[in-house]
Amino acid sequence: MTAAVDDDLWSAVGDPTRRRMLDLLLADGSGTATSLSERLPVTRQAIAKHLVVLDRAGLVHAAPAGREKRYRVDEAQLARAVAQLSSVGAAWDARLRRIKRIAETIQREKDHQ
Repeated sequence: MTAAVDDDLWSAVGDPTRRRMLDLLLADGSGTATSLSERLPVTRQAIAKHLVVLDRAGLVHAAPAGREKRYRVDEAQLARAVAQLSSVGAAWDARLRRIKRIAETIQREKDHQ
């Protein structure tokens, strides 16, 4: 996966409205911009723009459904996003443990002076 795709993925899941949309699509199996806008406090047009972002990141895929598109979550791409988030979380946990050890060492040195 390239850095640009990672950025798109992180940007897509970084927005609370888009995360809520993913939750609704996962719960319902699929949905349209209209059905999502009926359940969220944003306009249908805003939902459509959010769906474009999710689609660009590969998190949802659209299929024609009459005059609208029906969106489904790409569970494999969502699993990749979760794995990336877990990996980054683990890396930051390790960094914070190192910082804590350094701070404790500095504090012990100050206490012994």
